[in-house]
Amino acid sequence: MFKINENYLKLPGSYLFSTIGKKVKEYKSANPDREVISLGIGDVTQPLAPAIIDALHGAVDEMSKAETFKGYAPDLGYEFLRKAIVENDYKKRGADISIDEVFISDGAKSDSGNIGDIFGLDNKIAVCDPVYPVYVDTNAMSGRTGEYLPDLQKWSDVIYMPCTASTNFAPELPTETPDIIYLCFPNNPTGSTITKDELQKWVDYANKVGAVIIYDAAYEAYISESNVPHTIYECEGARTCAIELRSFSKNAGFTGTRLGFTVIPMDLKCGDVKLNSLWARRQGTKFNGAPYIVQKAGEAVYSAAGQEQTAKQIAYYMNNAKLIREGLASAGYTVSGGINAPYIWLKTPDKLTSWEFFDLLLNKANVVGTPGSGFGPSGEGYFRLTAFGSYENTLKAIERIKAL
Repeated sequence: MFKINENYLKLPGSYLFSTIGKKVKEYKSANPDREVISLGIGDVTQPLAPAIIDALHGAVDEMSKAETFKGYAPDLGYEFLRKAIVENDYKKRGADISIDEVFISDGAKSDSGNIGDIFGLDNKIAVCDPVYPVYVDTNAMSGRTGEYLPDLQKWSDVIYMPCTASTNFAPELPTETPDIIYLCFPNNPTGSTITKDELQKWVDYANKVGAVIIYDAAYEAYISESNVPHTIYECEGARTCAIELRSFSKNAGFTGTRLGFTVIPMDLKCGDVKLNSLWARRQGTKFNGAPYIVQKAGEAVYSAAGQEQTAKQIAYYMNNAKLIREGLASAGYTVSGGINAPYIWLKTPDKLTSWEFFDLLLNKANVVGTPGSGFGPSGEGYFRLTAFGSYENTLKAIERIKAL
């Protein structure tokens, strides 16, 4: 008789955004005359930039001719894209990364879940609390998190690093020593950031205790303050302790096109074993590469026109973030984020739980956000709104919330 992976049975409920989607669908079915505005899931709304569209069309035309047709992509990704990444995302920031340390994928979400394949199950993970659910859920699926404790809304073998108002929604170094540390800055869901000096402390700590940092930099393009690092490899010693995840979803609108990459330096080792080699073997075995036409589109993001056009889109979303942050603050809400990230983190009013506030917004304002408790126990009493809607819908949503 076959057996299932029983770790899946330990997962509480469904994936956070699946639960939200179900609730919204039910509300719309019962209230077909109501216009529901979503500031919940972090999905972009602006179309792909013209330079990217031109690259896509050109690549499609190449696929129609025998002399330019492309089949399977190279395991690490096409060199033209990896070279553009190294030159623009790393060398320009003084980070020492080479093209054979860059692995192209179909997105940071996949990589953040799959990276656990190269680590033993007896590794102990540390996560920010609140946290992007994929980090914890995928480790739970692998059997690395112990038992779920419903009363605490925690896993028994996970080190939680509370990110609260008293810490400016940034984690502090854990008292219990982890093996793998997940960091995401600018942060999802809180929108918080840390300075280069503060990040250096994490790099020094990881090297001292022999831990690996999985650094999610999916939102680095939204950084506006000069003392906030765009990559962990701006820090001295990061090459021996850090893996970085990057995405084209939020900086260039590839949520439906799917493209990302992971950086694993050659200097990152477990004993004599290079993690770069392990990930190369994993990808070569389990992944056949992102499509050629999408990788050509990714290359266009780094062109002069692509940089100018995507920068305008980022400014558009950050203007939405300013509108949300200032609008809610003027209405008496306690808010943070929205400066270096497209997320606004607000304290729920009147001691409402995060799901109670979700229901209030949906039923009274017809606005969808994300309950903070879905990101971890320290998220209770908070709520996330995203700036990825249209300006018109964002303005309308904030006016509705202010009218409650």
